[in-house]
Amino acid sequence: MRILACLLLLSSAVFAQGNRANRPKLPGEDWIQLFNGKDLSGWAEVGKEKWAVEQGAIHGLAISKEYGYLKTEKTYKDFHLALRFKCEGDGNSGVFFHVDFKPGTPHVSQGLQFEIDCTIMRHTGGIYGDGRQWIVWPAPENELVVRHNEWNEYLLKVEGNRYVARLNGVVMVDFTDPQPKSFDGAIALQLHSGGEGNMWFKDIWIRDLTKR
Repeated sequence: MRILACLLLLSSAVFAQGNRANRPKLPGEDWIQLFNGKDLSGWAEVGKEKWAVEQGAIHGLAISKEYGYLKTEKTYKDFHLALRFKCEGDGNSGVFFHVDFKPGTPHVSQGLQFEIDCTIMRHTGGIYGDGRQWIVWPAPENELVVRHNEWNEYLLKVEGNRYVARLNGVVMVDFTDPQPKSFDGAIALQLHSGGEGNMWFKDIWIRDLTKR
């Protein structure tokens, strides 16, 4: 009887494991690679700036003085996003979320951004956008956490109206927006206007918490 009971328990465990392996993953269960390191599959260019894959990273280079974006083809409501970025030159950048664009233009119609600017005192990790300009800045003592010409680690969390940015292990903002204006949309990497953008992005992973 003991042997039979053990066999039944083992069969149940194997069956349950098989079910877990075969069923679709629920939102938030897995981190998914958003950039495959080889090409821009799953991404779409907005504007006329240059986006290319070089040395296993996305290289965004300004070739005009206009805005340029590289956006995900998929849209997201809630998510955790991990990536690494490097600033070369003096250009401004950011990671947009809940973003959409005016048709046929690189002009944002909705969305917020987590700032990226490796020049001094430019509020990397702060949140800007949705027609409200600056919404929240990081604390002054954290302005120098970002490193110019080096790889920086960025962890961004969007859960409802709560936005969290962690840069190189330091929490830059943890902000609950009392008046959110956008709730769903693409994620986009930005090259700011002015013609000085020279940005690198790699190791881009997302944990999609969206429930539709």
